Amino acid sequence: MSVSKFNHEGYFDPTVHDALRNIEIEERASRREILQKQIPNYRPLVYICSPYADDIPNNERRARQFCEYAVQQRCIPIAPHLLFPQFLDENNPTDRELGTFMGLVLLTKCAEMWVLGAYISTGMQREIDKAEERGLPIRFFSEDFEEVIP
Repeated sequence: MSVSKFNHEGYFDPTVHDALRNIEIEERASRREILQKQIPNYRPLVYICSPYADDIPNNERRARQFCEYAVQQRCIPIAPHLLFPQFLDENNPTDRELGTFMGLVLLTKCAEMWVLGAYISTGMQREIDKAEERGLPIRFFSEDFEEVIP
């Protein structure tokens, strides 16, 4: 569930937004704790959304680190941008579109989306839009893997 930054009359209301987002984050953590107590090996699938194209070596390294962080948080990371470029050509528009499509299919299997960093590329925005469309919880993280409220 995503909390709007606008009240029911359409006015920008950041204080209420921040309070509701904090409640949402705490409820999500509480649900995860309950599930982990009920099912000791429970690990939700999380979709890793982070930049790729502009600085591929650095972005791949950061995505791998973010995946490692997700594993430490008892999650199973799904990072299509680390998998698909191994057999699809990022510079071929047909391959890129196919990779994006397959990533969006994987997104539908995930419990949450985790977004890394303040920079949102067009590809990331497309993934975020799809997650919002499906009502998937989206969590935003700083470059230091600290959760932030957008």
